[in-house]
Amino acid sequence: MRWEGNRESSNVEDMRGGGGGGFGLGGGTIGIGTLVIALVGGALLGVNPLTLLGMMTGGGQVTQQQGPAPAPPANDQEAKFVSTVLADTEDVWTELFKQGGATYQDPKLVLFRGAVRTACGAGQAAMGPFYCPADQKVYIDLSFYDTLKSRLGAPGDFAQAYVIAHEVGHHVQQELGITEQVDRARARASQAEGNAMSVRLELQADCFAGVWAHHAQRARNVLEQGDIEEAMNAAQKIGDDALQQASGRAVVPESFTHGTSAQRQKWFSTGLQTGSVKSCDTFSARSL
Repeated sequence: MRWEGNRESSNVEDMRGGGGGGFGLGGGTIGIGTLVIALVGGALLGVNPLTLLGMMTGGGQVTQQQGPAPAPPANDQEAKFVSTVLADTEDVWTELFKQGGATYQDPKLVLFRGAVRTACGAGQAAMGPFYCPADQKVYIDLSFYDTLKSRLGAPGDFAQAYVIAHEVGHHVQQELGITEQVDRARARASQAEGNAMSVRLELQADCFAGVWAHHAQRARNVLEQGDIEEAMNAAQKIGDDALQQASGRAVVPESFTHGTSAQRQKWFSTGLQTGSVKSCDTFSARSL
């Protein structure tokens, strides 16, 4: 991915503090193996990740913000990459909203280590990157990228960019009022029905990630050979069915909350090929 030298976002908050490596929780650490198991927990239990956020209100050393969080160090290459990708999503979605007669409000992106207090409750690194609609922030422990590469088998900078674009896609849903509508519907639905709605919400975020990639490529020629394959591979590795199989458990479609590998690839590809927000209407689609 061609990103170096491009604009960096000023909406990145560094709440990592001065701790060392690993995920410090309650004086101990979470190993990579435990992290992978935790990543599939939502899919296995059929629990919405936002619900997990609200449940995880205790345990572990939680990073708490004291006043405005600082920007990441200028020489931090990983943070620099994240800031540049976030800036690119800002440029794309600002223009698309403008074309639709609306104003896009940029989300914040918070870098943390181990655990973090959010408006949705206490989030932990084991959950992977997530978006909190209550404070309109994307949260990521950059160690997740090591897991994405080494344990989930999805290396590459564009795979990493896809992860960020997906979470920003959830912010776009919040801006469009989609998240609120789905949350209201889920409150009246059964567990299985709620999971099915979550799948459509997640697949739409994948499609929105593809929409971003489409317009970023047209405007700034960011894609290099193999980038699309990296994103498609990442989508395959983090499908609900793939994660359940990787954990050694039976595949239980009724528990899916993010969609199968094939579905995630399909909807990212749809957004990438069309560049159209309208093409991402997963809620009207008869077949996912």
